[in-house]
Amino acid sequence: MSWAVIAKALLAGAMIAAISEIGRRLPATAAIVASLPLVSVLGMVFLWQAKPDAENMAIHSAATFWYVLPSLPMFLAIPVMLRSGMNFYLALALGCALTVVLYLAMMQVGPRFGLRL
Repeated sequence: MSWAVIAKALLAGAMIAAISEIGRRLPATAAIVASLPLVSVLGMVFLWQAKPDAENMAIHSAATFWYVLPSLPMFLAIPVMLRSGMNFYLALALGCALTVVLYLAMMQVGPRFGLRL
């Protein structure tokens, strides 16, 4: 495994740890940090370094936008399930399953509208 891959993994782990630590004291602030497209931006930087191709980056960026949309309902469904008394891990699993179903739907429907996914 190359040092670049290890550095990327450590950076991603540090971001998750920071969000977790912030969330213990300031949940809303941690949510803001978590919602920032840090992973996407870092991914684009690393992708650009590996393959500096404007068209490839444009496709990647546009596809990222369209794939964010199916993930958003999860962040509404989980709080509803938790507030109704559902177990956290079950609510999380169902939220993730919802996202997978919506991703699959996006992959089927998107190209019909000219989206390159």
